[in-house]
Amino acid sequence: MAGLNLLPWREEARKKSQQAFVMMVASAVVVGALSIFGAYTYYEGEIAYQNERNAYVKAETKRLDKAIKEIKKLDATKKALMERIAVIESLQFARPGIVHLFDEMVNALPKGLFLTKLEQSSGKVKIEGKAESNTRVSSYMKRLNASPWLKSSDLNKISIDNAKDKNRLRRFKLNVTQVLKTVSDDEKEGG
Repeated sequence: MAGLNLLPWREEARKKSQQAFVMMVASAVVVGALSIFGAYTYYEGEIAYQNERNAYVKAETKRLDKAIKEIKKLDATKKALMERIAVIESLQFARPGIVHLFDEMVNALPKGLFLTKLEQSSGKVKIEGKAESNTRVSSYMKRLNASPWLKSSDLNKISIDNAKDKNRLRRFKLNVTQVLKTVSDDEKEGG
C-alpha cells in the first residue's frame, strides 16, 4: 500500500515554524542584549579612561600652579635681593664720597664763616650758615667750586641775621652739587 500520512502535518509544520520564529526572536534578543552590553561596556571603559585622563590633567595643572606660585615667590625674592644688592652697591659707591664731602667742606671754610646746617640728598648738598661778611661767603663758594668733589655752588639767599646785632652776621643758604667718583677714578688720581 502506498504510504498515506494521516498525521496532522500542517499543525506540525506550524509548530516547527513557531519554534523557528521563537528561536530567531530569542537569538535576536540575545544578540541585541549582547550588542547593547558590549557597547555599554565599551563606552564605560572609554568614559573611565577619559576620567583618568581628566584626573591626570587636573593633577598636573595643580602641580604646575604650585610650581608657578613657587617661581613667582622666587622671582619676588630675587627682585628684593637685587634691590638690596643695588642699595648696598650704591652705599659702597657713595661711602668715599661722604668722607670727601666733609673733608672738602672743612678745608674750604674761611675764617669768620661757620655752618649751621648741612643736608645731602641724591648728589645735592644744601648748606646753611653764618658769615661775618659777604666776601667770606664768596670766598667759600670759590673754594667749593675749586674742589674736585664739588661743583656748581649756587647762592640761594644771603641776609643779615639780626639788624640790632653789633656783629651783623650774614645768614646764607647755598646749594652745591657733589661729584660722585668711583673707586677706580679715585685710584687713577692717586688718592
